[in-house]
Amino acid sequence: MESDSEMVAFPLLTTPIESNYRACTIPYRFPSDNPRKPTPTEIAWIDLFRNSIPSFNYPFFFFLFLFPLFLKMGNLRKRAESETTVADAPTKAEKFAQRYSEILDDLKKDPESHGGPPDGILLCRLREQVLRELGFRDIFKKVKDEENAKAVSIFLDVVRLNDNIEDGGKRLENLVRGIFAGNIFDLGSAQLAEVFSRDGMSFLASCQNLVPRPWVIDDFDTFKAKWSKKSWKKAVIFVDNSGADVILGILPFARELLQRGTQVIDLTRVSQELAYLASDADLVILEGMGRGIETNLYAQFKCDSLKIGMVKHPEVAQFLGGRLYDCVFKYNEVLV
Repeated sequence: MESDSEMVAFPLLTTPIESNYRACTIPYRFPSDNPRKPTPTEIAWIDLFRNSIPSFNYPFFFFLFLFPLFLKMGNLRKRAESETTVADAPTKAEKFAQRYSEILDDLKKDPESHGGPPDGILLCRLREQVLRELGFRDIFKKVKDEENAKAVSIFLDVVRLNDNIEDGGKRLENLVRGIFAGNIFDLGSAQLAEVFSRDGMSFLASCQNLVPRPWVIDDFDTFKAKWSKKSWKKAVIFVDNSGADVILGILPFARELLQRGTQVIDLTRVSQELAYLASDADLVILEGMGRGIETNLYAQFKCDSLKIGMVKHPEVAQFLGGRLYDCVFKYNEVLV
C-alpha cells in the first residue's frame, strides 16, 4: 500500500520506542568503535550494495543464497536501463550508477555522512532515493507481473492441498512450510524464476525439502498449541507485494486466519493509514529474511507477534548459530 501521507511510528511497538526498538538485528558497530572509521561489517555491506550496481550476470548459487534485499537489488543498472516508462532510461541508469557509487564511496570515507552510520535500512533508503529522483518508481514491475502470473497458475493447487489436510496441526505445519518455500522463490533471481517457470510444482516439493527441525529459532510447537486454543481478531502481515512469496506462501496462511475469524491487514508501509488500521490488532506477522530476521527479529510489540523467514546468508546463519538455509519461526505471546 503506497501512501503520500507523513510516516509515523507503528503503534503496536513497545514504548518508549526510542529505547526499545532499532530496525537492525546484527550489530554493525559498537560504542567503542571509531565514529569516523567504518567497521568491517559496514564495509562488507557497502561492498555488497556496490556489487549490485554493474550490469552483469551473477552465478546461480550466489543468487540463490544471498538475502532477499540483495536479491531484489541485483543488477539494478540493467533493470533501470530496460525501464520503458522512463524517458531516456539508459542515460538515467548510468546517472544512478554514478550517484549511488559516489554515496557508497562517501560512506566508506566517512560513515557519518548521508545520515550514517550505514546499515541495511539506510543503504536501501539512499538507493531508493536516487532511483526516484531520476524517475524510476519500480524497476521490478515487469518481473513482478511475470512472477505473479506463474504463482497464480498453481495457487488453487496449493490451496486444495492444504484444504485436504484434515488434521489442524498438520495443516498449519504445511501452511508454515509453504511460507518458507515461498521465501525461497524470491524475486530478483533470474535463475530461480527460470526453474519456477519450468516446473511450478517445484514449489510444492520445496515445502517438504526444508532443513529438518528443530530450526535455528523454532517456536512452532508453542504456536501450534496456541493456534488450537486461541483466535486473534485482527492480524497485520508485513510481506513482499508480489510473487510466490505472497501468493503461494502468505495468502494461503492469511486465508486460514480469515476462516478462523481473524481480520487480516496486509500492508508494507507504516503510514498514517496503517497506524489507524493496525491500532487494535492483536497479531503482527513479519515475513521474509529482510523484515523478519535482519531488521525486526528482536522487535517487541504490545501484542502477539510472529517472525518467519529463511536464512539465506552465511553471516546471518553464523550470527544465529544455525545452518545456511535454516528457518526462523519466532513466536512471542503477550499476556494480558
